[in-house]
Amino acid sequence: MIGWKRNFFTIWAGQAFSQFSSSVLQFAIVWYLTDQTGSALVLSAAMMMGFLPQGVLGPFIGVFIDRYDRKRIMIISDLLISAASFAMVIAGWMGKLSTGLILVVLLCRSIGSAFHTPCLQAVTPQIVPGDQLVRCAGYSQALESVSQILSPVLAAVLYSSWSLGGIIFLDVAGALIAVFTLGISVIPELSQGMDQGKVQVLREAKEGFLILCTNKGMLGLVLISTLYTLALMPTSALFPLMSMSYFNGTSTHASIVEVVFSVGLLVGSLVLSRWGGTKNRIYTIIGSFLLMSFSLFVSGILPRGGFAIFVVCSWLMGVSGPFYWGIYTPLLQSNFEAKYLGRVLSLSSSIRLISGPVGLSLSGLFAERYGVEKWFLIAGALVLLAAFLCLAVPAVRRCDGGTGTALRK
Repeated sequence: MIGWKRNFFTIWAGQAFSQFSSSVLQFAIVWYLTDQTGSALVLSAAMMMGFLPQGVLGPFIGVFIDRYDRKRIMIISDLLISAASFAMVIAGWMGKLSTGLILVVLLCRSIGSAFHTPCLQAVTPQIVPGDQLVRCAGYSQALESVSQILSPVLAAVLYSSWSLGGIIFLDVAGALIAVFTLGISVIPELSQGMDQGKVQVLREAKEGFLILCTNKGMLGLVLISTLYTLALMPTSALFPLMSMSYFNGTSTHASIVEVVFSVGLLVGSLVLSRWGGTKNRIYTIIGSFLLMSFSLFVSGILPRGGFAIFVVCSWLMGVSGPFYWGIYTPLLQSNFEAKYLGRVLSLSSSIRLISGPVGLSLSGLFAERYGVEKWFLIAGALVLLAAFLCLAVPAVRRCDGGTGTALRK
């Protein structure tokens, strides 16, 4: 096997174990909190713990990712995540597993992920040839899709037969496997910017922002992605309400929609990993936006007896996803020098995630007043606007041009 493939798939295999076990634990924790509290406020707080650190800390985390050994950062992050999980096991043994402790653990796990995710994305171009980034992103999307399909099923089986502590041990084992595969992998060191001088977080975070701004096309794409997140994050939260309230279904109907969506993600990921996208990858993103917008519009105008068509639309939404996410990250990876990628990736993630709470708040109020199905029309319009902006703004349309305009010596 070619050297880069051995490295990539060794890391990928470890991340597969870790991601799957973490997903199983995430479902188990949600069900545990539901059983223990029955509080929507607690569940909302748990969701906030999941993405708030990444949104707030992202610009500053990128500074450390660019200065220090990325392999070591990922290993420490995985160990932090497993240690935080193990704290719940100890609390359970002592009979002191409280809702507050679980929220603190979720916060610690999220901080670990805030370091680990952009670090892994920044490492990928160091070990994968530029012309293979999209295919490798397709493999990663496929892994995520399989995890979304299987983890709720396994979580349901284990939650009914094991204690929460047993599921936590599974997650700890997954994290340790990821640490082992990272340990035996070879990741080239950056030629510059490693451990040189005193860390000046604010100055270096500002430098990362200025680097992103040097590429007007990529900056535009990041802002357009914020619009996409504003539309889609609340839509995913409203899926169960659409199935059970508007279509008068049950939890079974809601589960069918979630599984079908995940199957669509898997299909799209596999197609992307084989195809690789259009020559100008922006047109692949535009196609993804148009398919998503079409599916959202159709979902928003369905009558109450149209659940079967909604299932088909959910599958199409899933299919469209990888052709955006599987292209967006490789575009960032190929447009900026490796020594700036930590800051660029973390900053772009933060900019997108900031729109999440805004979208969740607006969609909740809108759905309460006008009906949940009407939000799907709003989301479809926002995604269609994102597609139009990608096509209409010349800098964005031409941003798939390698690293030329973004490199800074």
